[in-house]
Amino acid sequence: MFKKSNLIIVFLICIILMQCSKKNPTKTLTPENKPSIDLASAEKSLLQSDNKFGLKLFQEVVRQEKDKNVFISPLSVSMALGMTYNGANGSTQEAMQKTLELNGLTLQEVNESYQHLIGFLSGLDPKVQFQIANSIWYRQGWTFEEEFIDLNRTYFNAAVKGMDFDDPGAADTINAWVSENTNGRIQTIVDPPIDPSLVMFLINAIYFKGAWTYQFDKNATTDWLFYLPNGSTVPCRLMGQKSEYPYYENSDFQLVNLPYGEGDFSMLIFLPREGKKVDDLIGQFNQENLSYWLSCLHSDSGKVFLPKFTLEYDLLLNDALKALGMTVAFDPDQADFTKIHKEGGLYISRVKHKTFVEVNEEGTVAAGVTSVGMELSADLPSNYFEFLADRPFIFLIRENLSATILFIGKIVEPTL
Repeated sequence: MFKKSNLIIVFLICIILMQCSKKNPTKTLTPENKPSIDLASAEKSLLQSDNKFGLKLFQEVVRQEKDKNVFISPLSVSMALGMTYNGANGSTQEAMQKTLELNGLTLQEVNESYQHLIGFLSGLDPKVQFQIANSIWYRQGWTFEEEFIDLNRTYFNAAVKGMDFDDPGAADTINAWVSENTNGRIQTIVDPPIDPSLVMFLINAIYFKGAWTYQFDKNATTDWLFYLPNGSTVPCRLMGQKSEYPYYENSDFQLVNLPYGEGDFSMLIFLPREGKKVDDLIGQFNQENLSYWLSCLHSDSGKVFLPKFTLEYDLLLNDALKALGMTVAFDPDQADFTKIHKEGGLYISRVKHKTFVEVNEEGTVAAGVTSVGMELSADLPSNYFEFLADRPFIFLIRENLSATILFIGKIVEPTL
């Protein structure tokens, strides 16, 4: 077997890591070491709602995309839909409220909480680049409810622009905004030519760039084999280091927390035990379990091995959101967005999501864009643990003080 025959290689890597670890401080950055933030009750509820929705959405996407790499930004999706939520009415508003886990929150509380969250996350860690941008693009000649526009300008800091969607360059203009706000990592979200039935795009863009607090030494990166779900292997470039990390393990998985910058952001990596299926572990993902697992993290010394990977991912989220209870918002006959356009006839035709992530020795670059297209209805341990991620695993990128999940993914096959 490959794993047994390569124990000598692992041992040699560990020797390198023993030398590399001298560069790392002994103090481990954990959320407990950081000052707490003062959040109002509604803001805490929104953060919990976003995380609950994000975990549900991730589970549903994984169910639909079986044995494939998956990478989504729950924050981007919830923020784009949060802007759209300002225009929902009646049963459509109720369905979106339930799907987005916003029960118990007034619309004003939702908006104010998103406003606070945007301000809090931006510029939190001087060693991490994190930016959020929102925009609304609408077809010229249409009149929309001023309150809807004002709410999104005020609370989501959304740029709002009317355009001639029939102009061949209209999609390029929107895509240029997307590229600018993801530092070129995501180039397009709107396909030209724009469908004549589309009258509005509500778009969120997120960009993240963080250097590991303890960077991996490139000299310790080696060729390795990564085990696929069917038992076959593919080559990968395996990074390795030894240090102290927040760590937890049980009979189902190992969990390690790798901090970025000053520790405000981090990557959580869930590695199923050998013989365990990654999708079975994802089935256990909910807010209660996640909170418990995070509470079990403790500082421990260990060796971490992680494959380098780059992933570009895109998906139409219509089916996943319908499965989670938002069917009415996509129904041309039943959707009620009269708070956007009082004459009615609008429905969500597509929720398009694109992401990018690159993980290497220096750190992580990640970006996410979500576009909500509004269409006109046709009718209107031991001393040291060892964490060897040479099989499918799950990872989350989050902000630790507010516990906001920024990105979540499953790696079935690492690609460069």
